[in-house]
Amino acid sequence: MTGAVVTRTISHSLQEHYGGLSMKKVIIIGGGISGLATAWLLRDKSRTVGTELEITLLEKEERPGGKIRSIKADGYTCEWGPNGFLDSKPQTLDLCRALGVEKALHRSNDNARKRFIYSGGELHQLPDGAAAFLKSRLISWPGKLRLALEPTPFISPAPAGVDETLAAFGRRRLGNEALDKLIAPMVSGIFAGDPETMSLESCFPRIAELEREYGGLIRAMIMLAKKKKQDQAAGKVVSSAAGPGGVLTSFREGIQALSDTIATSLGAIVKSGAAVTEVAKAGSTPYRVTCSDGSTSEADLVIMAAPAFAAAEMLAAFDGGIAGILRQIPYASMTVICFGYGRGQIGRSLDGFGYLIPKKEGRNTLGTLWDSSMFENRAPEGKVLLRSMMGGACFPEYIALSDDEVVDRVRQDLALTMGIGAAPEFVRVFRHPQAIPQYTVGHGARLQALGGLLSAHPGLILTGNSYRGIGLNDCVAASRRAVDEALSFLEVQ
Repeated sequence: MTGAVVTRTISHSLQEHYGGLSMKKVIIIGGGISGLATAWLLRDKSRTVGTELEITLLEKEERPGGKIRSIKADGYTCEWGPNGFLDSKPQTLDLCRALGVEKALHRSNDNARKRFIYSGGELHQLPDGAAAFLKSRLISWPGKLRLALEPTPFISPAPAGVDETLAAFGRRRLGNEALDKLIAPMVSGIFAGDPETMSLESCFPRIAELEREYGGLIRAMIMLAKKKKQDQAAGKVVSSAAGPGGVLTSFREGIQALSDTIATSLGAIVKSGAAVTEVAKAGSTPYRVTCSDGSTSEADLVIMAAPAFAAAEMLAAFDGGIAGILRQIPYASMTVICFGYGRGQIGRSLDGFGYLIPKKEGRNTLGTLWDSSMFENRAPEGKVLLRSMMGGACFPEYIALSDDEVVDRVRQDLALTMGIGAAPEFVRVFRHPQAIPQYTVGHGARLQALGGLLSAHPGLILTGNSYRGIGLNDCVAASRRAVDEALSFLEVQ
């Protein structure tokens, strides 16, 4: 049965159920976490406000979830894509609560608070506090003195009206050494990005805001430290200063439990194996969506939760201006490599989150996460699971390496960084040719231009991680905004 026939059958049944009343039709394109969350929240909120909608989610793959996928093999649980979300923001927690799965959440242990940087032939724990920073060998004394100048009036303010790169910001406020050993690894760890091209305002708007508000980062840290003490006194959970706020959170069976739960709840709303090729103007309703099998569906409203590059192809004939801007959002490739070892094969402590490697170290990998240290059930008893990342915006050519070459290069890095000489007993290699959107300089201007063009097409909404945040929390937050926009549009129809 084709997707079009299924859609018509469900539509007729719903119309009969509601006395033949004509309901507004909504099509959501893309079944990753953004599309799934949008569909679930839209259905839930529309029912709350008493609006009945005919919602259809079209996903080109046979399984929904997008890059969320937890692969179980030989007792290991390998995350194909993201490995969780931070509980310091409410978006995903609220969704889990509404889904009824909050009690099933599995938070990482305290090991995840310790993060390391590989530099100068050794792993350095990121310092937590001023005393630890002074003792740390990660930054040289000249580099520390340069950092100490950060709150002084000798540091120039942010250039007015300039979309500053992360690299320019780092050099201006913190110095070259801090850029190379702190900022650049952070950018590669989060975005797989190149700080020389990434926009501070788009990637880390909070940092730009802190500089504007307090005049410097150290001043901001002092004020925020006071708030942290107040939160601790109130019994709130706070993370170390070295890592991002919040506790890394997933499910015991892996983060795929979240997308599976949403897809199961949505039921027949989700149409897998439905690859959209075109969005166009329709006759009786504003939009017509065509799939690769030739089937078409009409909708009053279309929410595109596909990656920017995919959305561009679907909209190319509809609005070349929108498609052109979407094509300007680049994506970094990524290869994820999971290695399993016997615990006795690794001589060093694994008490930590893992480590990142600065580009200037000249290694093959961006870093390695100690997955089984964060979540104890990720490996069988007595075993260890390590997950390394390779590629990113700085090394796009690595996506073309053979599996043998990838494994060999990861082993070289692990031997150097962690002293692991043994061959792994478990290996999995996952490739993502277009893994993570890059918020390069000009990203904010592109979003503003997109908003102007979209205003000419009421009922066409873009959401997902291509625009205002790449993490799970960001995707859910964007889904909530898309739902509010959708309901606001439908109310005036």
